[in-house]
Amino acid sequence: MHEAGAAAHPPEIPNFITLITHWAGHGPIVEFLHTWENGIFAFLIVGLVGGGVAMVARAATLVPGRRRQILLEAIIEGLDNLVCGVLGKEEGRRYLPFIGTLFLFILSMNLAGLVPGLKSPTSRFEMTFALAFCVFAYVQWTGIRRLGLLGYLDHMIGQPREPVGWLLSPLMLFIHGIGEIVKPVSLALRLFGNIMGEDTLLGVFVTLGALTFAWSHLPIGIPFHLPFVLLAIIFSLVQALVFTMLSTIYIYMMLPHEEHGDKERHPRESGDQILGSSPRMT
Repeated sequence: MHEAGAAAHPPEIPNFITLITHWAGHGPIVEFLHTWENGIFAFLIVGLVGGGVAMVARAATLVPGRRRQILLEAIIEGLDNLVCGVLGKEEGRRYLPFIGTLFLFILSMNLAGLVPGLKSPTSRFEMTFALAFCVFAYVQWTGIRRLGLLGYLDHMIGQPREPVGWLLSPLMLFIHGIGEIVKPVSLALRLFGNIMGEDTLLGVFVTLGALTFAWSHLPIGIPFHLPFVLLAIIFSLVQALVFTMLSTIYIYMMLPHEEHGDKERHPRESGDQILGSSPRMT
């Protein structure tokens, strides 16, 4: 049963847990490692990335003189420009810690599959769904906190202000609710599909390279997968940016927005005011 289930998975590069479970045979510890493999790698990545960032931040100086500090500040500045470009400076700085952490975590998990002995936890749907569910819960909590419970419900029913709108409010609530559920599912499927395809491609070419000289019984092979490593790095970065950008847009759609309807509904009055501020020609 275990071998049949393992054969159903797409080919991937072996990691250190795979090697442990292969050589150690069966047992409670082996079963635990195999069952919680993705979670173990996710916590390992959190510890490595969080510990590295904490060490750089603790040794930071006013004038950066180390490459690690310069790199960290460049990443933070880039994320700040990305988030503030969508939410504005005031709102962007408020949500930058959550969105920035999300980006670094996803990017690190995407790239982990390229490190010998590690694995990309985002190549499994349960991990990407958990990330998307966190975004979904955070967005809904943000909407309730910023709009208030009544304002949040008003947003969910389409903000009706006319009798027809109120009659259609149950339908709008259903449609809007389905839309809010589809958003995290689409985030999870997009990230999972791309990273799983990337790891599967690398696993196929690594296996092909290893089987090239299998007849010689020597631990050598042809690294057919090397040309795809750079492509995998680019895809990992792009998918982390896409997940982060869409999450930022979801937050933006839930935030309260100021009304600018006066200028839009009365462009002629706005034009008259501008003309009125300049000398009239008689």
